[in-house]
Amino acid sequence: MEKRWVHHQHTNLEVIDELAHQLTIDKSLAEILVQRGIATFEEARHFFRPQLLHLHDPFLMKDMETAIDRIDVAISTGQKILIYGDYDVDGTTAVALAYQFFQQFTKNIAYYIPDRHSEGYGISTQGIDYAKTNGFQLIIALDCGIRSNDKVTYASSLGIDFIICDHHLPGAELPNAIAVLDPKRKDCQYPFKELSGCGIGFKLAQAYCIAQNLPDELYEKYLDLCMVSIAADIVPIVDENRVLAYYGLLKLNENPSTGLKALMQISGKTENYTITDVVFMLAPRINAAGRMGHANEAVKMLLSDEEFIADEQSALINLQNTERKSFDKDITLAALAIIEQDEILINRKTTVVFQESWNKGVIGIVASRLTEKYYRPTIVLTHSNGNYTGSARSVAGYDLYEALVECSDLLIQFGGHKYAAGLTLAPENLQIFADRFEQVVSKSIDPALLIPEINIDAIIQLAQINGKFFRVLSQMAPFGPQNMAPIFMTEGVTLAGTAQIVGTNHLKINIKQQNSTIFEAIGFNLGEFEKLLKPNQLFSICYTIEENNWKDKKRLQLNIKGIKI
Repeated sequence: MEKRWVHHQHTNLEVIDELAHQLTIDKSLAEILVQRGIATFEEARHFFRPQLLHLHDPFLMKDMETAIDRIDVAISTGQKILIYGDYDVDGTTAVALAYQFFQQFTKNIAYYIPDRHSEGYGISTQGIDYAKTNGFQLIIALDCGIRSNDKVTYASSLGIDFIICDHHLPGAELPNAIAVLDPKRKDCQYPFKELSGCGIGFKLAQAYCIAQNLPDELYEKYLDLCMVSIAADIVPIVDENRVLAYYGLLKLNENPSTGLKALMQISGKTENYTITDVVFMLAPRINAAGRMGHANEAVKMLLSDEEFIADEQSALINLQNTERKSFDKDITLAALAIIEQDEILINRKTTVVFQESWNKGVIGIVASRLTEKYYRPTIVLTHSNGNYTGSARSVAGYDLYEALVECSDLLIQFGGHKYAAGLTLAPENLQIFADRFEQVVSKSIDPALLIPEINIDAIIQLAQINGKFFRVLSQMAPFGPQNMAPIFMTEGVTLAGTAQIVGTNHLKINIKQQNSTIFEAIGFNLGEFEKLLKPNQLFSICYTIEENNWKDKKRLQLNIKGIKI
């Protein structure tokens, strides 16, 4: 698929020169920092040296004091507290964090995860009935609830209070809960709006410790859980999330919780985890529990103190992940066949596909795969409880959530973010919705957004890349949304030797530029260039720089994202 190379060059050369001088770093690295909003020595110090002291005061969040007061009443009077969370990684880590934290102060506590297949997303009537039957008087909902107005009202009628800890966009009216913790609510002045659901739970624990004058260690020990949620939920790794991710990775690599340690072992990698490793090795396994069975199995693993229980749970989750891969592959192939056999679908700016038998637990993954294939806003639907339920994914730069708002009269419910959402509609509205969604996207999307983009951070010469350059670059991690691993572009490079294909379709080459040293390079899924690259032929590359550790030998390697001859 054709990709656009876009270099967002910063024009304030004086600021770049001054920052490069103050930090004694390459100007290209200073340019990247300035592009990311870091223009002074002090801002760079905060960026390169994150401190837990940089975390914001949790009481700046609207309703935090009310939430802490209500929890204090529940604990001091022995009321039963139910920790309620979503079935994905963010929700299960949030439940594990909040349950473990408050269990330090009360034994009258339990947790509840709704069943993805029978209850669906968010607060369920079944969950509230469970709370009533078992005598719970307070529900703390994490990573869900911001749009569950009717459910919160129902709980209130049964004498059950709600504290909502969510990070999704609120509706026109907030639920009538005791406290609603969500930085995205319009009347919340909290300085950072992009916490994960587990991140909101972390702030709740931090606030409780401050209010009770308790040591920071009582909530900081859950930093690894919080980091996993940040990585998996693809929230921006800037500001407070950068601090939480940085220290969460330190804890994961140095002293992980028993459950995460068992999951790392069964994943085949036990050290030097990055955000990318968490996204591709840990998160899918945690998610698999809720996709293929019940997310309670993931929470049990995350809560495990005993190694044998953690090992048992991680093995179960690993098996579920293997099963998930099989479903994922089969459904993706079926969805591709539907599209390729329908000329109308092929030529649309959106993809909406449905099949009654598709597994509800993996349609979100399938939506992501179809988006990668056709690069357009995509919705995959299946049958569930008499309705059609689905997952939606978008392309970079396009607000999918706003498009769904314009179709909301056709939906029973929906919720999510700019790039990912869930929705439910009546079967008779499927074709009407698909047509409306196509109309809305067609009139509002910039056609350029339908061509995948490679964002180039800086144009450099290969000779600029050395040990110091890479050390400074490495300190920009952890990488993720709004702080992605920098992509460089170099023009006029040539082969040093011959190109070869390794694996299924990966390009392996050695390259040089003028009198530079020779660099090893790998281009995943770029095997078509093997026959196109000739000796002494000039070409341009865009790439990230990484360290390849093979047989205890470390050397720099270029990870090629694109080639232009």
